[in-house]
Amino acid sequence: MYVVLGPTGHTGSVVAETLLTQGQPVRVVVRTPEKGAAWKAKGAEVAVASYQDLVAMTKALAGARGVYLLSPPNYAASAWLEEQRRILDLAAQAVKESGVAHVVFLSSEGAQLPEGTGPILAERDAEARLGAVTKHVTFLRPAYFMENWATVLGVAREQGLLPTFIPPDMKIPMISTWDIGRIAAERLMAGPRGRQVLELSGPESYSPEQVAAALSQLFKRPVTAQPAPLSDVVPTFKAFGFSDEAAALFEELYRAFANGSIVYESPESVVRGVVTLSEALSKMAA
Repeated sequence: MYVVLGPTGHTGSVVAETLLTQGQPVRVVVRTPEKGAAWKAKGAEVAVASYQDLVAMTKALAGARGVYLLSPPNYAASAWLEEQRRILDLAAQAVKESGVAHVVFLSSEGAQLPEGTGPILAERDAEARLGAVTKHVTFLRPAYFMENWATVLGVAREQGLLPTFIPPDMKIPMISTWDIGRIAAERLMAGPRGRQVLELSGPESYSPEQVAAALSQLFKRPVTAQPAPLSDVVPTFKAFGFSDEAAALFEELYRAFANGSIVYESPESVVRGVVTLSEALSKMAA
């Protein structure tokens, strides 16, 4: 039995679907029975639990050959990093008490860096906590999600502008969440192999200008990358409902992108996905 957390999200849904397609037994963990109904119809077992409920989460993980685990971000939390650490402490305790054989954890590119990475610091802490409670853990460190562009597709389609806090001509690694979920499922099926770090990217790196060019073709109208000053990050993210701390952490993250400090630990060993930027954008737009 494989346990999948976050089955209603971008990566978790792909993990669960991939495992079921391969004929593997799957238990999805959801907050309410309603959220598990579709998965039950597909043949998955459904467990109702949350990170806050240690007893229920431990029970949900019990007997698993492997578990796909990720941090559930609540960006409205005023003390965001503190809350992430508390939640992952509970998750690590559930892993330890359940005796699950193998954990595949969704971390992030740059999680090896001790500072200056904004919200990625929470993933660094999570790696340390999980590494202390299990010998068999695979840390997935993907690059910037291609799906992050989904929030500005409407502006691009209607106004021909692609707002970006990343310098327009700067190429950075990007990856589709479909590739992340597929690779996570493959690592679960491969079984425990001690502590592993897999750094992930798509087929190539892309710049916001290339994103705009791909959208120009997709929408059949000119789309131009429109750079925004980093001083706009905090007010923009606060308008989305982020707390002061969470918004400030994202300003730090985009500053790190701009100065090139978000890097892989072992760039020569990066695992590349197959989904191109154009394919991911087409799926989002549809």
